[in-house]
Amino acid sequence: MIVLYRLFLLFDWGIMKLPPKMRKGIFTVLATLAHLLALSRNRIIQNNLAFAFGNTLHKEQKKEIEIYCYRNLLLNFLQTMENRRNNAKELAQRVTFKNRDVVDELLAQGRGIIFVSAHLGNWELGGAALSSLITPVSSIYKGFSNAAFDPYLLEARTNHRMELAEKNGALKHIAKALRNGRSILLMIDQASNARYGVKTTFFGHETYHSSTAAGLSAKFNAPIIGVYITSEDEKHYTISFENPITVENSDESSILNATQQQVNGLEKVIRDHPKLWFWCHKRWKGEFPEIYAG
Repeated sequence: MIVLYRLFLLFDWGIMKLPPKMRKGIFTVLATLAHLLALSRNRIIQNNLAFAFGNTLHKEQKKEIEIYCYRNLLLNFLQTMENRRNNAKELAQRVTFKNRDVVDELLAQGRGIIFVSAHLGNWELGGAALSSLITPVSSIYKGFSNAAFDPYLLEARTNHRMELAEKNGALKHIAKALRNGRSILLMIDQASNARYGVKTTFFGHETYHSSTAAGLSAKFNAPIIGVYITSEDEKHYTISFENPITVENSDESSILNATQQQVNGLEKVIRDHPKLWFWCHKRWKGEFPEIYAG
């Protein structure tokens, strides 16, 4: 496994010697190959789209979204490589912040913020820009099956003032950050269950959604702000902050209401930019496993 990692580092060195346009071209080709080979994953994408949108999307639109899933994933991979070397000035040249004054006002009060986001658009650029240009954040990561690659990901993210905790046992880490007035960033779009979430309505279906952000907000009096990154040309990016969600009580109704508000914000941005979301994961596997049967 160490040998594989060293070969990857050699690939990384060679790729990063190339001009940006050429690097992107290589990863675009890799994305095309991945799409051609991942037939079972393509079915998951199509099943998710049918479940979420019904018949409101044309066949051509669904195929475009399917193809772009791989392109977007590979561009995020490339962004991770670039984030190990770039700096705040370079990030600032690529992003524009929308509704930033809401965040700046809260930070001026010395309050920690619970940022919630998703695997949508160039999320690696979004996370780096948020932590580097707005406020340092603590976040959670899931280690690779080959642990030799973990330091690579950590280096790419900590290069931009982000503190990371491995998923198992990470709750104590992010709770400590909030207790100390620091902000955190949570990715809230993955599948959840009754242990870690509450039932919400997502794309018209009752779906478990993580209630971690709402629970932490109630406990530490920290506002929740959705933050999503989008782009029309893959050159200029907009990072949009949603209005704060406050959770004053930890009762079931308050947690559910705050979580549903997060889901509503997530669904809206996905509907506005459907091809930018990570459709290739089994988002509804817990509640509707039949979607992915066969």
